[in-house]
Amino acid sequence: MAIVETAAEAGDPHSGTSDEVAARSDVRGADGFVHLQASGVSLVLDCRGPRLPRVLHWGRALPHASDADLSALALASLPATVPNSLDTPALVAVVPEPATGWFGLPGVQGHRDGRHWSPLFETEHVGLHDRGAGEGGEVAVLASDAGCGLSLELRLDLTVGGVLRMRAALRNTGSGWYTLDGLVMALPVPAEATELLDFTGRWSRERDPQRRAFSAGAHVRDGRRGRTGSDASFILIAGEKGFGFRSGQVWGIHVGWSGNHRTYAERLPTGESVVGGGELLQSGEVRLAPGASYETPWVYAAHGDGLDEMAARFHRLVRSGRGGRSGRSGRGGPRPVIVNTWEAVYFDHDLGRLTALVDAAAEVGAERFVLDDGWFRGRRDDRAGLGDWFVDEARWPEGLHPLVEHVRAQGMDFGLWAEPEMVNPDSDLARAHPDWIMAVEGRQPSLVRHQQALDLRRQEAYQYILERLDALVSEYRIAFLKWDHNRDLIDAGVHEQTRAVYRLMDELRARHPELEIESCSSGGARVDLGILEYTDRVWASDCIDGIERQAIQRWTALLLPPELIGSHVGSARSHTTGRTQSLALRAGTALFGHFGIEWDLTAASGEERAELRRWVQLYKGMRGWLHRGLVVRADHPDPALWLHGIVSPDRDQGLFSLVAMATGARTQPGRVRIPGLDPKQRYRVYPLAPGDRPGTTAVTPNPWLAEGVMVTGQALAEVGLSAPPLHPEQLLLLHITKA
Repeated sequence: MAIVETAAEAGDPHSGTSDEVAARSDVRGADGFVHLQASGVSLVLDCRGPRLPRVLHWGRALPHASDADLSALALASLPATVPNSLDTPALVAVVPEPATGWFGLPGVQGHRDGRHWSPLFETEHVGLHDRGAGEGGEVAVLASDAGCGLSLELRLDLTVGGVLRMRAALRNTGSGWYTLDGLVMALPVPAEATELLDFTGRWSRERDPQRRAFSAGAHVRDGRRGRTGSDASFILIAGEKGFGFRSGQVWGIHVGWSGNHRTYAERLPTGESVVGGGELLQSGEVRLAPGASYETPWVYAAHGDGLDEMAARFHRLVRSGRGGRSGRSGRGGPRPVIVNTWEAVYFDHDLGRLTALVDAAAEVGAERFVLDDGWFRGRRDDRAGLGDWFVDEARWPEGLHPLVEHVRAQGMDFGLWAEPEMVNPDSDLARAHPDWIMAVEGRQPSLVRHQQALDLRRQEAYQYILERLDALVSEYRIAFLKWDHNRDLIDAGVHEQTRAVYRLMDELRARHPELEIESCSSGGARVDLGILEYTDRVWASDCIDGIERQAIQRWTALLLPPELIGSHVGSARSHTTGRTQSLALRAGTALFGHFGIEWDLTAASGEERAELRRWVQLYKGMRGWLHRGLVVRADHPDPALWLHGIVSPDRDQGLFSLVAMATGARTQPGRVRIPGLDPKQRYRVYPLAPGDRPGTTAVTPNPWLAEGVMVTGQALAEVGLSAPPLHPEQLLLLHITKA
């Protein structure tokens, strides 16, 4: 499908026009270097000469570097001349160009009827907006290749929190069509980055980490599922050997796009190493008419001394609203306790049963009640009804009003599940408009979960979905929309479909500014900073088994702060793994996310509901600072023992969780260090109810557990406390308060 819109029409609130860039002073007229600093990070660009700018340094701040130092740095980065010129390293630009001698992945891949496949851009203007005083800034580059009939606009924004955002726009300035097959951006990483970490996964086991040596060659992770995917690379991280949460420099990259995407790390035999990424375009998907342009999604990059520091930079970006919406927390309100009906009733929507569940939800202190799948016409299982977004008159003769009124009478707001991008062939919509099903050349893809994708590139289909959602939100004053997406896209025009979904969410939010949207996609298959421009939280996984969720949330939190990660307390026996776990493990895990409940509370005992209410009260009492705090994780030598927590913004308190993921390697786990606190401040550390009574193998408990212990932040970080020998799948909650 040809792209005919201009870059401005592509629509990003942070982008300016080429005229705005040109209005800024050209830094090439000065010394030709750009040095931006923010939050302990420096970005140094060499903008001298006609070629595209190259990154001299991206990493630890260089607060004392003068112009002379930068010039010396540029000279020092030049490689030696060797006898065989083919073995001489290339000077890699942000958009790598084969014409400069780069033998890795090209930044631009495309052609004009078999010609102009290797552009060599000449920089025309470099504009700089320096925010000053260590606040970062933005560099905008205009370049062109007159012979190829292409112009390129680059934007590099070092945010206040130290995250580097990059974007490129390619315009066809020639007389004929230009086929664009790919446009990626890359950043150099030093030779010290010898290991790679990225992620794979599947349904109910999203963001499963994998590590490997960063050796010569390309480590390419392509997502071709039409959505981010359960197996997405998520963040690709290059780091020093043995890097962990608290040690070792790391350089991470994330593509903020919810369709097909590519992240990669590449090391050439000549020594150059880069990490990069962008949208993964299908052949012929983007063809540029004369004057038309294509704009990449934002590519985000963050450096850190340890994974925690890298994650903290991403969290600050997201919370600032520049990389994603923050929902109620961004508007100053608390993240409400949710009760979702899915694992409680599934498709069995009976008003009496649901009102009883509402009463039980109110009893434990819930603030939002979300009705999941099964409320619309013909929906008794997952085989029919998708697309018919009208309340089922047979089940709900008075509409949802009796349930909604009961929810509000119990002091809660109301949320609803929908899957707007999908359609069942067994639906009134599919029968009336079979042409609205996304297909290629009249051939429909195979069914997945008895459903197909609705082609939102078609204006009539797009408008139908928008009006149905608008009508539902208006009629029932819906506060929260659980937006699901339960199949991969096959034979699909993914680029335009993804953009249409973004527009749909954006327009619905414009009509209903207080509406919150959750990105749910077969669980956690659409978790990225692109979708979070339009949504308020993600559903990290359909698995809410406490042990599995410890891992899923641990790695999801490399990118997202806890308040954006939906985390629910399920029934004692997990519906996805069959394991039976204590309420302390299940609730103590949910406590470190956006807390919710997905459990048939009407079947829970009075004791269970009373204990759950205590967890809800604890969450409500602490969420104000938990959702603004610093996420901290410890590197413990025994992989069976995990410690993680959140430290308040002013470091006057912290909440930590010690979890036995499995049986330990030794009888006594030894000391566990607790980092992240003020090293000079004295703190009291004590077990916190109701997470203070885990099962242990100890005959007598560790002495400090009885009354707590007073110790400095430095001693906690450097020496630590003797950990109790927990039974597997047990959780101990620790509260740390300033003395």
